[in-house]
Amino acid sequence: MNSDPLAASDKPSGAEEPATAAAAKKAPRKTTTAKKDQPYFDPVAYGNGPDDAVAATEADENAAITHHSVTVGGAKIAYTATVGHLVTVDPSSSKPSAKMFYVAFTKDGAKEEARPLTFFYNGGPGSSSVFVLLGSFAPRRIKTAMPSFTPPAPYQMEDNPDSLLDRSDLIFINPVGTGYSAAIEPNKNRDFWGVDEDAASIAQFIKRYLTKNNRWNSPKFLFGESYGTARSCVLAYKLHEDGIDLNGVTLQSSILDYRQAGNPVGALPTAAADAWYHKKLGVHPTPTNLLNFAEEVAEFARTDYLNALRKFPQTDDEVVEKLSEYTGIDKATLLAWSLDIAAYDSRGNSLFLTTLLKSKGESLGSYDGRVTAISTGIAGKIDPNSGGNDPTMTAVSGVYTTMWNSYLNEQLKFTSTSSFTDLNDQAFLNWDFKHTDPTGAQKGVDSKGNIILYTAGDLAAVMALNVDLKVLSANGMYDFVTPFYQTIIDLQQMPLIDKTVRQNLSATFYPSGHMVYLDGGSRTQLKADLAKMYDEATANHAALGRIIALQKVTADKLGALSPVG
Repeated sequence: MNSDPLAASDKPSGAEEPATAAAAKKAPRKTTTAKKDQPYFDPVAYGNGPDDAVAATEADENAAITHHSVTVGGAKIAYTATVGHLVTVDPSSSKPSAKMFYVAFTKDGAKEEARPLTFFYNGGPGSSSVFVLLGSFAPRRIKTAMPSFTPPAPYQMEDNPDSLLDRSDLIFINPVGTGYSAAIEPNKNRDFWGVDEDAASIAQFIKRYLTKNNRWNSPKFLFGESYGTARSCVLAYKLHEDGIDLNGVTLQSSILDYRQAGNPVGALPTAAADAWYHKKLGVHPTPTNLLNFAEEVAEFARTDYLNALRKFPQTDDEVVEKLSEYTGIDKATLLAWSLDIAAYDSRGNSLFLTTLLKSKGESLGSYDGRVTAISTGIAGKIDPNSGGNDPTMTAVSGVYTTMWNSYLNEQLKFTSTSSFTDLNDQAFLNWDFKHTDPTGAQKGVDSKGNIILYTAGDLAAVMALNVDLKVLSANGMYDFVTPFYQTIIDLQQMPLIDKTVRQNLSATFYPSGHMVYLDGGSRTQLKADLAKMYDEATANHAALGRIIALQKVTADKLGALSPVG
Protein backbone atom coordinates (compact mmCIF):
# COMPACT_ATOMS: atom_id res chain seq x y z
CA MET A 1 0.00 0.00 0.00
CA ASN A 2 1.30 3.47 -0.88
CA SER A 3 1.43 5.87 2.10
CA ASP A 4 0.20 9.47 2.01
CA PRO A 5 3.00 11.78 3.25
CA LEU A 6 0.37 14.24 4.55
CA ALA A 7 -0.83 11.63 7.03
CA ALA A 8 2.56 11.56 8.69
CA SER A 9 2.60 15.25 9.69
CA ASP A 10 3.03 16.38 13.30
CA LYS A 11 0.02 18.70 13.08
CA PRO A 12 -1.87 18.80 16.42
CA SER A 13 -5.14 16.91 16.52
CA GLY A 14 -8.17 19.06 15.59
CA ALA A 15 -6.05 21.88 14.13
CA GLU A 16 -7.52 23.92 11.30
CA GLU A 17 -6.38 22.77 7.78
CA PRO A 18 -6.09 25.02 4.72
CA ALA A 19 -8.65 24.16 2.05
CA THR A 20 -5.94 23.11 -0.37
CA ALA A 21 -4.34 20.81 2.18
CA ALA A 22 -7.69 19.26 3.05
CA ALA A 23 -8.42 18.68 -0.62
CA ALA A 24 -5.03 17.16 -1.10
CA LYS A 25 -5.64 14.83 1.80
CA LYS A 26 -8.96 13.64 0.38
CA ALA A 27 -7.64 13.12 -3.16
CA PRO A 28 -5.44 10.03 -3.58
CA ARG A 29 -1.91 11.00 -4.45
CA LYS A 30 -0.36 9.38 -7.52
CA THR A 31 2.96 7.75 -6.81
CA THR A 32 5.39 6.19 -9.25
CA THR A 33 6.81 2.84 -8.22
CA ALA A 34 9.41 1.32 -10.51
CA LYS A 35 8.57 -2.25 -11.42
CA LYS A 36 11.17 -4.65 -10.09
CA ASP A 37 12.82 -7.13 -12.42
CA GLN A 38 12.68 -10.79 -11.48
CA PRO A 39 15.77 -12.70 -12.67
CA TYR A 40 15.51 -16.47 -12.92
CA PHE A 41 18.15 -19.20 -12.84
CA ASP A 42 17.04 -22.53 -14.29
CA PRO A 43 19.04 -25.58 -13.12
CA VAL A 44 17.08 -28.14 -15.15
CA ALA A 45 18.98 -30.17 -17.78
CA TYR A 46 17.21 -29.91 -21.15
CA GLY A 47 18.51 -32.68 -23.39
CA ASN A 48 18.02 -32.29 -27.14
CA GLY A 49 18.38 -35.95 -28.15
CA PRO A 50 15.47 -37.99 -29.51
CA ASP A 51 15.03 -39.97 -26.29
CA ASP A 52 15.64 -37.13 -23.85
CA ALA A 53 13.01 -35.69 -21.51
CA VAL A 54 12.77 -33.86 -18.18
CA ALA A 55 11.33 -35.47 -15.06
CA ALA A 56 7.68 -34.90 -14.22
CA THR A 57 8.83 -33.27 -10.98
CA GLU A 58 10.44 -30.50 -13.06
CA ALA A 59 7.21 -29.49 -14.83
CA ASP A 60 7.15 -25.91 -13.53
CA GLU A 61 6.37 -22.61 -15.26
CA ASN A 62 8.94 -20.28 -13.72
CA ALA A 63 10.10 -17.27 -15.73
CA ALA A 64 12.38 -14.24 -15.68
CA ILE A 65 10.45 -10.96 -15.88
CA THR A 66 12.06 -7.66 -16.87
CA HIS A 67 10.75 -4.21 -17.76
CA HIS A 68 11.81 -2.03 -20.68
CA SER A 69 10.75 0.64 -23.15
CA VAL A 70 11.28 1.22 -26.85
CA THR A 71 10.32 3.98 -29.29
CA VAL A 72 8.46 2.85 -32.41
CA GLY A 73 6.97 5.27 -34.90
CA GLY A 74 7.80 8.18 -32.62
CA ALA A 75 5.85 6.73 -29.67
CA LYS A 76 7.48 5.36 -26.54
CA ILE A 77 6.16 1.92 -25.56
CA ALA A 78 6.65 0.49 -22.07
CA TYR A 79 6.73 -3.29 -22.20
CA THR A 80 7.41 -6.39 -20.14
CA ALA A 81 9.66 -9.24 -21.28
CA THR A 82 8.81 -12.69 -19.94
CA VAL A 83 11.29 -15.53 -20.52
CA GLY A 84 10.64 -19.04 -19.30
CA HIS A 85 8.53 -22.15 -19.78
CA LEU A 86 4.92 -23.13 -20.18
CA VAL A 87 3.83 -26.72 -19.58
CA THR A 88 1.63 -28.23 -22.26
CA VAL A 89 -0.64 -31.18 -21.64
CA ASP A 90 -1.79 -34.19 -23.54
CA PRO A 91 -5.20 -33.19 -24.94
CA SER A 92 -6.71 -36.55 -24.00
CA SER A 93 -5.30 -37.27 -20.53
CA SER A 94 -4.54 -33.63 -19.57
CA LYS A 95 -1.26 -34.87 -18.09
CA PRO A 96 1.91 -32.76 -18.63
CA SER A 97 3.53 -33.61 -21.95
CA ALA A 98 6.19 -30.97 -22.71
CA LYS A 99 7.97 -28.04 -21.14
CA MET A 100 8.25 -25.36 -23.81
CA PHE A 101 10.58 -22.37 -23.70
CA TYR A 102 9.35 -18.99 -24.91
CA VAL A 103 10.11 -15.28 -24.90
CA ALA A 104 7.19 -12.83 -24.75
CA PHE A 105 7.17 -9.06 -25.16
CA THR A 106 3.90 -7.50 -24.00
CA LYS A 107 2.87 -3.85 -23.96
CA ASP A 108 2.09 -2.59 -20.48
CA GLY A 109 -1.47 -1.49 -19.68
CA ALA A 110 -3.17 -2.81 -22.83
CA LYS A 111 -6.69 -4.31 -22.85
CA GLU A 112 -7.19 -7.92 -23.92
CA GLU A 113 -9.77 -7.32 -26.66
CA ALA A 114 -7.84 -4.45 -28.24
CA ARG A 115 -4.36 -5.96 -28.13
CA PRO A 116 -3.37 -8.59 -30.73
CA LEU A 117 -0.99 -11.48 -30.07
CA THR A 118 1.53 -12.76 -32.62
CA PHE A 119 3.18 -16.17 -32.22
CA PHE A 120 6.55 -16.48 -33.98
CA TYR A 121 8.71 -19.49 -34.86
CA ASN A 122 11.44 -20.46 -37.30
CA GLY A 123 11.52 -23.71 -39.23
CA GLY A 124 14.10 -26.41 -39.92
CA PRO A 125 12.45 -28.54 -38.74
CA GLY A 126 14.67 -28.37 -35.68
CA SER A 127 15.24 -24.62 -35.43
CA SER A 128 14.71 -22.50 -32.34
CA SER A 129 13.09 -19.08 -32.70
CA VAL A 130 16.32 -17.19 -31.95
CA PHE A 131 16.78 -16.17 -35.60
CA VAL A 132 13.44 -14.45 -36.05
CA LEU A 133 13.59 -13.07 -32.49
CA LEU A 134 16.95 -11.33 -32.82
CA GLY A 135 16.61 -10.34 -36.45
CA SER A 136 13.07 -9.25 -37.18
CA PHE A 137 10.41 -7.43 -35.15
CA ALA A 138 11.20 -7.80 -31.45
CA PRO A 139 11.92 -4.58 -29.50
CA ARG A 140 15.67 -5.20 -29.77
CA ARG A 141 17.64 -6.59 -32.71
CA ILE A 142 21.18 -7.43 -33.73
CA LYS A 143 23.23 -5.20 -36.01
CA THR A 144 24.64 -7.01 -39.04
CA ALA A 145 26.61 -5.99 -42.11
CA MET A 146 24.37 -7.96 -44.50
CA PRO A 147 24.93 -8.81 -47.28
CA SER A 148 28.59 -8.52 -46.23
CA PHE A 149 30.25 -10.67 -43.57
CA THR A 150 29.64 -9.32 -40.05
CA PRO A 151 33.12 -9.01 -38.47
CA PRO A 152 33.87 -10.80 -35.17
CA ALA A 153 33.09 -9.41 -31.69
CA PRO A 154 32.42 -7.00 -30.21
CA TYR A 155 28.94 -7.13 -31.71
CA GLN A 156 26.07 -4.75 -31.05
CA MET A 157 22.34 -4.80 -30.42
CA GLU A 158 20.04 -1.84 -30.91
CA ASP A 159 16.49 -0.73 -30.23
CA ASN A 160 14.38 -1.80 -33.18
CA PRO A 161 12.46 1.06 -34.82
CA ASP A 162 10.77 -1.55 -37.02
CA SER A 163 9.43 -3.53 -34.07
CA LEU A 164 5.91 -4.89 -34.41
CA LEU A 165 5.28 -4.11 -30.74
CA ASP A 166 3.26 -1.04 -31.74
CA ARG A 167 0.70 -3.36 -33.33
CA SER A 168 0.89 -6.57 -31.30
CA ASP A 169 2.32 -8.41 -28.32
CA LEU A 170 5.02 -10.80 -29.51
CA ILE A 171 5.57 -14.40 -28.37
CA PHE A 172 8.54 -16.40 -29.71
CA ILE A 173 8.07 -20.17 -29.40
CA ASN A 174 10.81 -22.82 -29.31
CA PRO A 175 9.46 -26.24 -30.39
CA VAL A 176 10.37 -29.35 -28.40
CA GLY A 177 14.06 -30.20 -28.76
CA THR A 178 15.06 -26.58 -29.51
CA GLY A 179 16.06 -23.74 -27.21
CA TYR A 180 15.36 -25.02 -23.70
CA SER A 181 12.24 -27.00 -24.69
CA ALA A 182 11.91 -30.69 -23.90
CA ALA A 183 9.40 -33.48 -23.46
CA ILE A 184 8.22 -34.40 -19.96
CA GLU A 185 8.53 -38.04 -18.91
CA PRO A 186 7.22 -40.55 -19.84
CA ASN A 187 7.17 -38.72 -23.20
CA LYS A 188 10.33 -38.33 -25.26
CA ASN A 189 11.46 -35.54 -27.58
CA ARG A 190 10.99 -37.76 -30.62
CA ASP A 191 7.27 -38.02 -29.83
CA PHE A 192 6.94 -34.38 -30.93
CA TRP A 193 9.17 -34.59 -34.02
CA GLY A 194 6.66 -34.90 -36.81
CA VAL A 195 4.49 -32.64 -38.95
CA ASP A 196 1.23 -33.32 -37.15
CA GLU A 197 2.76 -33.94 -33.72
CA ASP A 198 4.71 -30.67 -33.88
CA ALA A 199 1.67 -28.62 -34.92
CA ALA A 200 -0.40 -30.22 -32.17
CA SER A 201 2.22 -29.32 -29.54
CA ILE A 202 2.41 -25.70 -30.73
CA ALA A 203 -1.40 -25.54 -30.60
CA GLN A 204 -1.28 -26.79 -27.00
CA PHE A 205 1.32 -24.14 -26.17
CA ILE A 206 -0.85 -21.38 -27.64
CA LYS A 207 -3.88 -22.56 -25.67
CA ARG A 208 -1.83 -22.65 -22.47
CA TYR A 209 -0.51 -19.14 -23.13
CA LEU A 210 -4.02 -17.81 -23.71
CA THR A 211 -5.26 -19.37 -20.48
CA LYS A 212 -2.33 -18.37 -18.28
CA ASN A 213 -2.39 -14.77 -19.48
CA ASN A 214 -6.17 -14.25 -19.88
CA ARG A 215 -5.82 -13.59 -23.62
CA TRP A 216 -8.48 -15.82 -25.17
CA ASN A 217 -10.36 -12.86 -26.59
CA SER A 218 -7.34 -11.11 -28.12
CA PRO A 219 -6.92 -11.01 -31.93
CA LYS A 220 -4.44 -13.74 -32.85
CA PHE A 221 -1.76 -13.94 -35.55
CA LEU A 222 0.92 -16.44 -36.63
CA PHE A 223 4.32 -15.63 -38.14
CA GLY A 224 6.27 -18.60 -39.50
CA GLU A 225 9.49 -18.70 -41.50
CA SER A 226 10.68 -21.45 -43.90
CA TYR A 227 9.43 -24.83 -42.58
CA GLY A 228 7.54 -22.61 -40.15
CA THR A 229 5.23 -21.75 -43.08
CA ALA A 230 4.30 -25.41 -43.54
CA ARG A 231 3.81 -25.54 -39.76
CA SER A 232 1.53 -22.48 -39.90
CA CYS A 233 -0.76 -24.07 -42.48
CA VAL A 234 -1.20 -27.24 -40.40
CA LEU A 235 -1.34 -25.30 -37.13
CA ALA A 236 -3.96 -22.83 -38.35
CA TYR A 237 -6.29 -25.70 -39.24
CA LYS A 238 -5.64 -27.52 -35.96
CA LEU A 239 -6.35 -24.34 -34.01
CA HIS A 240 -9.62 -23.92 -35.89
CA GLU A 241 -10.58 -27.47 -34.96
CA ASP A 242 -9.82 -26.59 -31.33
CA GLY A 243 -12.09 -23.55 -31.46
CA ILE A 244 -9.36 -20.95 -31.98
CA ASP A 245 -9.78 -18.91 -35.13
CA LEU A 246 -7.00 -16.62 -36.27
CA ASN A 247 -7.11 -13.09 -37.60
CA GLY A 248 -3.96 -13.30 -39.69
CA VAL A 249 -1.06 -15.50 -40.82
CA THR A 250 2.29 -14.36 -42.21
CA LEU A 251 4.16 -16.89 -44.33
CA GLN A 252 7.75 -15.74 -44.79
CA SER A 253 9.95 -17.68 -47.23
CA SER A 254 7.45 -20.44 -47.86
CA ILE A 255 7.71 -24.12 -48.62
CA LEU A 256 4.15 -25.37 -49.02
CA ASP A 257 4.69 -28.20 -51.53
CA TYR A 258 7.79 -30.35 -51.07
CA ARG A 259 7.08 -32.07 -54.38
CA GLN A 260 8.17 -28.86 -56.09
CA ALA A 261 11.46 -28.46 -54.21
CA GLY A 262 14.16 -28.05 -56.85
CA ASN A 263 11.68 -27.19 -59.61
CA PRO A 264 13.77 -25.21 -62.14
CA VAL A 265 10.72 -23.27 -63.36
CA GLY A 266 10.09 -21.93 -59.87
CA ALA A 267 13.79 -21.25 -59.27
CA LEU A 268 14.61 -19.44 -62.52
CA PRO A 269 13.47 -15.92 -61.47
CA THR A 270 15.64 -16.18 -58.33
CA ALA A 271 18.66 -17.22 -60.39
CA ALA A 272 18.01 -14.26 -62.69
CA ALA A 273 17.77 -11.94 -59.66
CA ASP A 274 21.16 -13.23 -58.43
CA ALA A 275 22.71 -12.69 -61.85
CA TRP A 276 21.19 -9.19 -61.98
CA TYR A 277 22.64 -8.30 -58.56
CA HIS A 278 26.14 -9.53 -59.48
CA LYS A 279 26.02 -7.81 -62.90
CA LYS A 280 26.26 -11.08 -64.82
CA LEU A 281 23.19 -10.69 -67.05
CA GLY A 282 23.48 -10.91 -70.79
CA VAL A 283 20.44 -8.68 -71.17
CA HIS A 284 21.05 -5.30 -72.82
CA PRO A 285 20.29 -2.72 -71.68
CA THR A 286 20.52 -3.96 -68.10
CA PRO A 287 17.07 -3.82 -66.42
CA THR A 288 16.77 -1.11 -63.79
CA ASN A 289 13.71 -2.43 -61.94
CA LEU A 290 14.28 -5.85 -60.35
CA LEU A 291 10.62 -6.63 -59.75
CA ASN A 292 9.61 -5.85 -63.34
CA PHE A 293 12.54 -7.90 -64.59
CA ALA A 294 11.51 -10.83 -62.35
CA GLU A 295 8.00 -10.73 -63.82
CA GLU A 296 9.51 -10.89 -67.32
CA VAL A 297 11.62 -13.92 -66.35
CA ALA A 298 8.63 -15.61 -64.69
CA GLU A 299 6.67 -15.31 -67.94
CA PHE A 300 9.56 -16.95 -69.81
CA ALA A 301 9.88 -19.63 -67.11
CA ARG A 302 6.28 -20.82 -67.32
CA THR A 303 6.19 -20.83 -71.13
CA ASP A 304 9.30 -21.23 -73.31
CA TYR A 305 11.55 -22.53 -70.51
CA LEU A 306 9.02 -25.10 -69.31
CA ASN A 307 8.57 -26.36 -72.89
CA ALA A 308 12.36 -26.52 -73.37
CA LEU A 309 12.75 -28.68 -70.25
CA ARG A 310 10.04 -31.03 -71.48
CA LYS A 311 11.60 -31.40 -74.95
CA PHE A 312 15.23 -31.80 -73.86
CA PRO A 313 17.56 -33.14 -75.35
CA GLN A 314 15.88 -31.48 -78.30
CA THR A 315 16.68 -27.80 -77.99
CA ASP A 316 15.71 -24.47 -79.45
CA ASP A 317 18.82 -22.30 -79.72
CA GLU A 318 16.83 -19.10 -79.27
CA VAL A 319 15.40 -20.34 -75.95
CA VAL A 320 18.81 -21.51 -74.73
CA GLU A 321 20.27 -18.14 -75.67
CA LYS A 322 17.54 -16.36 -73.69
CA LEU A 323 18.17 -18.65 -70.69
CA SER A 324 21.86 -17.78 -70.86
CA GLU A 325 21.09 -14.06 -70.93
CA TYR A 326 18.81 -14.34 -67.91
CA THR A 327 21.17 -16.45 -65.78
CA GLY A 328 24.67 -15.34 -66.79
CA ILE A 329 25.59 -18.98 -67.49
CA ASP A 330 27.03 -19.82 -70.93
CA LYS A 331 25.05 -22.02 -73.29
CA ALA A 332 27.46 -24.96 -73.26
CA THR A 333 27.25 -25.19 -69.47
CA LEU A 334 23.46 -24.93 -69.52
CA LEU A 335 23.28 -27.80 -72.00
CA ALA A 336 25.60 -29.86 -69.79
CA TRP A 337 23.08 -29.25 -66.96
CA SER A 338 20.21 -30.39 -69.21
CA LEU A 339 19.01 -26.77 -68.92
CA ASP A 340 18.20 -27.38 -65.22
CA ILE A 341 19.38 -24.30 -63.34
CA ALA A 342 18.19 -25.83 -60.03
CA ALA A 343 20.37 -28.94 -60.39
CA TYR A 344 22.87 -30.10 -57.76
CA ASP A 345 26.10 -32.07 -58.03
CA SER A 346 26.75 -35.38 -56.25
CA ARG A 347 28.00 -33.57 -53.11
CA GLY A 348 24.92 -31.42 -52.76
CA ASN A 349 26.37 -28.24 -54.27
CA SER A 350 24.01 -26.08 -56.32
CA LEU A 351 25.47 -25.92 -59.83
CA PHE A 352 24.20 -22.41 -60.41
CA LEU A 353 25.35 -20.97 -57.06
CA THR A 354 28.86 -22.39 -57.43
CA THR A 355 29.25 -21.49 -61.11
CA LEU A 356 28.02 -17.91 -61.51
CA LEU A 357 31.13 -16.35 -59.86
CA LYS A 358 33.49 -19.30 -60.33
CA SER A 359 35.93 -17.14 -62.27
CA LYS A 360 36.37 -15.09 -59.09
CA GLY A 361 36.75 -18.16 -56.89
CA GLU A 362 33.46 -17.43 -55.10
CA SER A 363 30.11 -19.10 -54.57
CA LEU A 364 26.73 -17.56 -53.73
CA GLY A 365 24.72 -18.11 -50.58
CA SER A 366 21.66 -20.27 -51.07
CA TYR A 367 19.75 -18.36 -48.37
CA ASP A 368 20.74 -14.99 -49.86
CA GLY A 369 22.34 -14.88 -53.30
CA ARG A 370 23.83 -11.44 -52.65
CA VAL A 371 26.21 -13.02 -50.12
CA THR A 372 29.41 -14.58 -51.46
CA ALA A 373 32.16 -16.71 -49.95
CA ILE A 374 35.51 -18.15 -51.04
CA SER A 375 35.05 -21.47 -52.82
CA THR A 376 38.66 -22.32 -53.65
CA GLY A 377 41.05 -24.60 -51.78
CA ILE A 378 39.69 -26.41 -48.73
CA ALA A 379 36.75 -24.00 -48.56
CA GLY A 380 35.36 -25.59 -51.70
CA LYS A 381 35.44 -29.05 -50.08
CA ILE A 382 33.49 -28.26 -46.89
CA ASP A 383 30.18 -30.12 -46.62
CA PRO A 384 27.57 -27.74 -48.09
CA ASN A 385 24.72 -29.60 -46.40
CA SER A 386 25.64 -28.23 -43.01
CA GLY A 387 23.58 -25.04 -42.74
CA GLY A 388 26.31 -23.19 -40.87
CA ASN A 389 28.64 -23.52 -43.86
CA ASP A 390 26.35 -21.71 -46.27
CA PRO A 391 27.83 -18.26 -47.06
CA THR A 392 24.69 -16.53 -45.79
CA MET A 393 24.69 -18.26 -42.42
CA THR A 394 28.45 -17.86 -42.08
CA ALA A 395 28.00 -14.12 -42.51
CA VAL A 396 25.76 -13.83 -39.43
CA SER A 397 26.21 -16.92 -37.24
CA GLY A 398 28.82 -15.28 -35.02
CA VAL A 399 26.72 -12.26 -34.14
CA TYR A 400 23.64 -14.42 -33.54
CA THR A 401 25.38 -16.80 -31.14
CA THR A 402 27.18 -14.11 -29.15
CA MET A 403 24.36 -11.61 -28.87
CA TRP A 404 21.71 -14.18 -28.01
CA ASN A 405 23.69 -15.34 -24.99
CA SER A 406 24.41 -11.75 -23.99
CA TYR A 407 20.81 -10.59 -24.45
CA LEU A 408 19.22 -13.57 -22.74
CA ASN A 409 21.53 -13.60 -19.73
CA GLU A 410 22.25 -9.93 -19.16
CA GLN A 411 19.17 -8.03 -20.35
CA LEU A 412 16.35 -10.57 -20.10
CA LYS A 413 17.99 -12.03 -16.97
CA PHE A 414 17.33 -15.71 -17.69
CA THR A 415 20.25 -18.04 -17.04
CA SER A 416 20.52 -21.80 -17.28
CA THR A 417 23.05 -24.58 -16.80
CA SER A 418 21.81 -26.21 -20.03
CA SER A 419 23.17 -25.56 -23.48
CA PHE A 420 20.79 -23.54 -25.64
CA THR A 421 19.91 -25.49 -28.81
CA ASP A 422 19.60 -23.04 -31.68
CA LEU A 423 19.58 -25.68 -34.44
CA ASN A 424 18.92 -29.35 -33.70
CA ASP A 425 20.17 -31.65 -36.47
CA GLN A 426 18.85 -34.63 -34.51
CA ALA A 427 15.31 -33.31 -34.80
CA PHE A 428 15.67 -32.91 -38.56
CA LEU A 429 17.16 -36.38 -39.04
CA ASN A 430 14.42 -38.01 -36.95
CA TRP A 431 11.53 -35.94 -38.30
CA ASP A 432 8.36 -37.78 -39.31
CA PHE A 433 7.03 -36.05 -42.42
CA LYS A 434 3.76 -38.01 -42.50
CA HIS A 435 0.78 -35.68 -42.60
CA THR A 436 -2.96 -36.20 -42.67
CA ASP A 437 -4.65 -33.25 -44.38
CA PRO A 438 -8.16 -31.91 -43.59
CA THR A 439 -9.74 -34.42 -46.00
CA GLY A 440 -7.98 -37.39 -44.39
CA ALA A 441 -5.55 -37.78 -47.30
CA GLN A 442 -1.90 -38.67 -46.61
CA LYS A 443 0.32 -35.82 -47.81
CA GLY A 444 3.69 -36.44 -46.15
CA VAL A 445 5.66 -39.38 -47.50
CA ASP A 446 5.09 -41.61 -50.54
CA SER A 447 5.37 -45.41 -50.71
CA LYS A 448 9.09 -45.13 -51.49
CA GLY A 449 9.80 -42.92 -48.51
CA ASN A 450 10.13 -39.70 -50.51
CA ILE A 451 8.94 -36.52 -48.82
CA ILE A 452 5.82 -35.23 -50.59
CA LEU A 453 4.58 -32.94 -47.83
CA TYR A 454 1.84 -30.63 -49.08
CA THR A 455 0.28 -28.11 -46.71
CA ALA A 456 -1.20 -25.49 -49.04
CA GLY A 457 -4.38 -27.54 -48.88
CA ASP A 458 -4.57 -27.04 -45.12
CA LEU A 459 -4.25 -23.29 -45.66
CA ALA A 460 -6.97 -23.34 -48.31
CA ALA A 461 -9.26 -25.27 -45.96
CA VAL A 462 -8.88 -22.89 -43.02
CA MET A 463 -9.27 -19.83 -45.29
CA ALA A 464 -12.50 -21.28 -46.64
CA LEU A 465 -13.79 -21.95 -43.12
CA ASN A 466 -12.66 -18.62 -41.66
CA VAL A 467 -13.51 -16.22 -44.48
CA ASP A 468 -12.03 -13.24 -42.58
CA LEU A 469 -8.54 -14.72 -42.16
CA LYS A 470 -5.84 -12.47 -43.70
CA VAL A 471 -2.75 -14.18 -45.15
CA LEU A 472 0.45 -12.38 -46.16
CA SER A 473 3.11 -14.23 -48.16
CA ALA A 474 6.45 -12.41 -47.73
CA ASN A 475 9.30 -13.39 -50.06
CA GLY A 476 12.98 -12.56 -50.51
CA MET A 477 13.96 -12.28 -54.17
CA TYR A 478 17.49 -13.67 -53.62
CA ASP A 479 16.32 -16.76 -51.72
CA PHE A 480 17.32 -19.97 -53.54
CA VAL A 481 16.12 -22.23 -50.68
CA THR A 482 12.45 -21.27 -50.98
CA PRO A 483 12.26 -19.42 -54.33
CA PHE A 484 9.63 -16.68 -54.45
CA TYR A 485 8.15 -17.67 -57.79
CA GLN A 486 7.65 -21.27 -56.69
CA THR A 487 5.71 -19.94 -53.72
CA ILE A 488 3.47 -17.95 -56.06
CA ILE A 489 2.84 -21.07 -58.16
CA ASP A 490 1.96 -23.07 -55.03
CA LEU A 491 -0.47 -20.40 -53.83
CA GLN A 492 -2.04 -20.04 -57.26
CA GLN A 493 -2.62 -23.79 -57.48
CA MET A 494 -3.91 -24.40 -53.96
CA PRO A 495 -7.53 -25.64 -53.86
CA LEU A 496 -9.21 -22.37 -52.93
CA ILE A 497 -11.77 -21.46 -55.55
CA ASP A 498 -13.80 -18.66 -53.98
CA LYS A 499 -12.57 -15.36 -55.46
CA THR A 500 -13.76 -13.27 -52.52
CA VAL A 501 -11.82 -15.36 -50.02
CA ARG A 502 -8.76 -15.28 -52.26
CA GLN A 503 -8.74 -11.50 -51.87
CA ASN A 504 -7.63 -12.11 -48.27
CA LEU A 505 -4.34 -13.48 -49.63
CA SER A 506 -1.56 -11.10 -50.65
CA ALA A 507 2.09 -11.56 -51.63
CA THR A 508 4.99 -9.15 -51.23
CA PHE A 509 8.56 -9.25 -52.51
CA TYR A 510 11.76 -7.74 -51.11
CA PRO A 511 15.35 -7.29 -52.35
CA SER A 512 16.60 -9.64 -49.64
CA GLY A 513 17.10 -13.32 -48.91
CA HIS A 514 15.50 -16.12 -46.92
CA MET A 515 15.69 -14.08 -43.70
CA VAL A 516 14.06 -11.06 -45.30
CA TYR A 517 14.45 -8.91 -42.18
CA LEU A 518 18.28 -9.02 -42.18
CA ASP A 519 18.21 -6.42 -44.94
CA GLY A 520 17.44 -3.06 -43.32
CA GLY A 521 15.33 -1.57 -46.10
CA SER A 522 13.43 -4.81 -46.59
CA ARG A 523 12.73 -5.10 -42.88
CA THR A 524 11.27 -1.58 -42.82
CA GLN A 525 9.07 -2.30 -45.83
CA LEU A 526 7.95 -5.66 -44.45
CA LYS A 527 7.01 -3.94 -41.18
CA ALA A 528 4.89 -1.48 -43.16
CA ASP A 529 3.19 -4.33 -45.02
CA LEU A 530 2.56 -6.16 -41.75
CA ALA A 531 1.13 -3.01 -40.17
CA LYS A 532 -1.28 -2.69 -43.10
CA MET A 533 -2.42 -6.31 -42.72
CA TYR A 534 -2.86 -5.96 -38.95
CA ASP A 535 -4.84 -2.77 -39.38
CA GLU A 536 -7.08 -4.39 -41.99
CA ALA A 537 -7.60 -7.46 -39.82
CA THR A 538 -8.44 -5.56 -36.62
CA ALA A 539 -10.17 -2.42 -37.88
CA ASN A 540 -13.02 -4.37 -39.49
CA HIS A 541 -15.26 -4.79 -36.46
CA ALA A 542 -17.77 -6.89 -38.37
CA ALA A 543 -15.03 -9.32 -39.36
CA LEU A 544 -13.73 -9.44 -35.79
CA GLY A 545 -17.23 -10.22 -34.62
CA ARG A 546 -17.54 -13.06 -37.13
CA ILE A 547 -14.25 -14.58 -35.99
CA ILE A 548 -15.32 -14.43 -32.34
CA ALA A 549 -18.67 -15.98 -33.27
CA LEU A 550 -16.93 -18.69 -35.29
CA GLN A 551 -14.70 -19.50 -32.31
CA LYS A 552 -17.76 -19.81 -30.07
CA VAL A 553 -19.56 -22.10 -32.51
CA THR A 554 -16.52 -24.36 -32.84
CA ALA A 555 -15.97 -24.40 -29.07
CA ASP A 556 -19.64 -25.26 -28.48
CA LYS A 557 -19.43 -28.15 -30.94
CA LEU A 558 -16.32 -29.48 -29.25
CA GLY A 559 -18.03 -29.17 -25.88
CA ALA A 560 -21.02 -31.12 -27.17
CA LEU A 561 -18.69 -33.93 -28.30
CA SER A 562 -16.89 -34.10 -24.95
CA PRO A 563 -17.89 -36.71 -22.35
CA VAL A 564 -19.98 -35.31 -19.51
CA GLY A 565 -19.63 -36.06 -15.77
